[in-house]
Amino acid sequence: METGRVAEMDEAQAPEVLVDNEGGVRIITLNRPDKLNALADGIMTLLADATADAARDPTVGCVVVTGAGRGFCAGGDLKGGGHKPLPANNDVGGRVEQGFARLRGYMETSRLLHEMPKPTIAMVNGPVAGAGIGIAGACDLRFAGRSATFLSAFDRIGAGGDFGSSYFWTKIVGSGVAREIFFLGEKYDAESALAKGIYTRLFDDAVLRAETLKAAHRLANGPRMGYRYMKSNLNIAEDSAFETALDHEALNMGLSTTATAQIYKAMQEAKGA
Repeated sequence: METGRVAEMDEAQAPEVLVDNEGGVRIITLNRPDKLNALADGIMTLLADATADAARDPTVGCVVVTGAGRGFCAGGDLKGGGHKPLPANNDVGGRVEQGFARLRGYMETSRLLHEMPKPTIAMVNGPVAGAGIGIAGACDLRFAGRSATFLSAFDRIGAGGDFGSSYFWTKIVGSGVAREIFFLGEKYDAESALAKGIYTRLFDDAVLRAETLKAAHRLANGPRMGYRYMKSNLNIAEDSAFETALDHEALNMGLSTTATAQIYKAMQEAKGA
């Protein structure tokens, strides 16, 4: 395994986001295990940067997001100290405007996981809550270990939700179940979450990583142009009118098959050279 670029918050501290390459698979690991990988300014900045790098790197065919230690992500770090805003001024506005810009920038992680033209997998290795359910929901697939739990937690702090959580979970499980998740604020064990459609697949903890990477390598080594346009079709289908979705399917069918045929031809010519 190539352990290349590691985003470090500070040279004197352990890196809060680990970035590993395994073949064409990019593994992004939240690395605050003592805090159940809770999100503070430093780790959110690094996570957004790592996700953007994975999205634009053409050598990456699949992205896996996970957490270090016994959890995926506990949501926002409520004890980590808030960001102190600058004095209100004409450039950045007041506290509200600065808070919006700051959070919206961090939430690019979710947008990129959802929109990047390659499959993304959340490897949920334990508890996930708050903003963490937004990150997990942003991924195309969610593979979970049997120790995984799922909790919105926003009701516990009187918050509406962030990192795309309300958008993604309405799309994934439907409006009725999403409202149950958010309003009732119940914690689901792994089996219950699988039954509700929250998790894609469930594995014993001991084999979760191996099974997730097996699927990730299959995707990374598969027809990347096909997956690119497949994901585009699926994302368009979330919000577009039926006729618009059909138009994009027809367009992307031609684009994907042409690209795949050209790649195959080039590979065959290279073998014969």
